[in-house]
Amino acid sequence: MIHRTRRQPVNRRAVLKAAAGAAAGFYAWGVPGKSYKRARAQDSAISQILAIPGAGLQPSEADMEKVGELCLRSTKKGAFAGQTVTFIGVNNVGAHNNIFRPLSRAWEEYTGATIQWIDVPQAEIFPKVQQGIATGEIEFDLVEGGAPWEGDLLGRGLGSAMPDWVKEQIEIDDYVRLLQAPVGTWDGVTYRISIDGDCHNFNYRNDYYTNADLAAEWAAAGGEGEWAPPTTWAQVQEHTKFLNGKQVDGMDAYGFLDVVKPGGGFSWYFYASRATAYAKHPDSPAWLFNPEDMTPYINNPAFARALQEMIDVIKLEPPDQTNADLLTTFYQFLGGTGAMCAHWGDVGSNVYTNDSSIVQDKVSFSILPGSADVYNNTSGAWDTVGEGQLNFAPNEAYIGWGLYVMQKAEERGVSEAAWDLAAHLGGKDISTWTVIYPSGFQPYRNSHFELEYWTNANYPAEYAESYLASQSDSYNHPNGAIEPRIPGIFDYYIAAEEEMSRAVSGQKSAQEALDAAAAKWEEITDRNGREEQIKLYRGSLGM
Repeated sequence: MIHRTRRQPVNRRAVLKAAAGAAAGFYAWGVPGKSYKRARAQDSAISQILAIPGAGLQPSEADMEKVGELCLRSTKKGAFAGQTVTFIGVNNVGAHNNIFRPLSRAWEEYTGATIQWIDVPQAEIFPKVQQGIATGEIEFDLVEGGAPWEGDLLGRGLGSAMPDWVKEQIEIDDYVRLLQAPVGTWDGVTYRISIDGDCHNFNYRNDYYTNADLAAEWAAAGGEGEWAPPTTWAQVQEHTKFLNGKQVDGMDAYGFLDVVKPGGGFSWYFYASRATAYAKHPDSPAWLFNPEDMTPYINNPAFARALQEMIDVIKLEPPDQTNADLLTTFYQFLGGTGAMCAHWGDVGSNVYTNDSSIVQDKVSFSILPGSADVYNNTSGAWDTVGEGQLNFAPNEAYIGWGLYVMQKAEERGVSEAAWDLAAHLGGKDISTWTVIYPSGFQPYRNSHFELEYWTNANYPAEYAESYLASQSDSYNHPNGAIEPRIPGIFDYYIAAEEEMSRAVSGQKSAQEALDAAAAKWEEITDRNGREEQIKLYRGSLGM
């Protein structure tokens, strides 16, 4: 557990003053063609953009436009006049396309291009993209997509290869190891500009675990061990049961927050995060399918245990939690509801920068909880890890969002413009800003782990250290649960989350739901060609 000293809340007046001071420098940096000059090439915009608007404040659209101006590195002045680049991306509240728009206005003005935005809810974006793939009517030049989709996008020859000038401009070698090849590549060719690096980490309320009254009640109730942040899923269960009916700071106390509502494949990751410590054995990279024949593992005892644990505590979570999606739990936690949640790293960058957050100075982080035993698919038995040891298997969930230029952009004559836009949005400086402020993205470059960047944006040092460690330790864990980049992977996830939600709502038992999901997975494999799926699955695991 990280013990933290109490710090004073961020002084918003001081932050605004700092941001205003930085703004005085904007007009020595702005877009060429305006009445102000570009910066010298050797200058960096980072120190200025990190003051926009400063921790404790949520960025405005004007703030984001200024960041886009400061980070513009395009050399294509007026080169794309009259061209329209069609961009399809997610329209999550306050994130993704809602961030890209203002960040891109300087690029549009400088290059002369126009961006046509296609906004799609997160739960609908994969089906929308997949529909275009199936019909051949790909109406977008640039797509915001995930690494798991690469079997569908790149394996079918729909992507445009990244030009060398783009690789140099975005400094691709700065990506964390998890995002290096083969991610973003197909048959040795690079296609993807990463804009995010995803994994699920564990977020918990340290004020719950330093609460003397709760500690005394835990001891009096015969709770096992000290009242401290859980390191196993068994402890998560016990803490969730213990907190039922209690209050903290005048609010109803809840333990773990589950995502239950089907979400177009994205809710799957929350089920998976409960299961990886049970299902991902250190001796094998395969935890979703048998790599010899693609027999699903989803209905094995590991997944059954994880699903049953969710069923056992859902009634102790907030009312109507069976209808909670990933945004529900995100805002529940920021709004002070719940002691624990597994989520993408956006929680860490939103605690101090999102207007909805009331949990400043109350949150810490770690990798996902572990387990004292792990299921062995080869022997069909549970293996005990060893006395005093745990099996940890961070869920490398989604492997991050990226930008992919389509072959159709070449046919429409806008490929260079699409790549230039993608390079702008995936640039090193702009990415430093997007991972520190609310955007929907989390750290994905080695340079993002410089503590100074976070403290310069007024994040408390201990908080930033805890958050960054949870990300780095998840990305680099030797037993990380990697998902395959195979065609139809989200079809598998959608089928699983639909069945699992039926179990949590009481329509089916855990095993019945998982058996049904496994049957659907077999059908999806056959539909995509079993032998080809085996080949691609094994390749994605490095086998």
